Amino acid sequence: MRNIKRMLLSILILLLVLVILAFVLENQQSISLVFLGWAGPQLPVSLVVVFALLIGMLIGPMLGWFLGRSSRAARKRLV
Repeated sequence: MRNIKRMLLSILILLLVLVILAFVLENQQSISLVFLGWAGPQLPVSLVVVFALLIGMLIGPMLGWFLGRSSRAARKRLV
């Protein structure tokens, strides 16, 4: 049973890596993002998307933790 789970997990990880590789190879056009007059460097679309994903993966849990913490504190005050 453990070997089947490991094999399925390995196949899933391999498929995920292949999808990411295909995405990166298909999105090599260079773009420059402009925000509030500041222009960023020319980067491939895939790098911009991956950076946005990683930043979201960092900010999302921190924001959830902060909001959960503040709502718990508000509930303690009500009790």
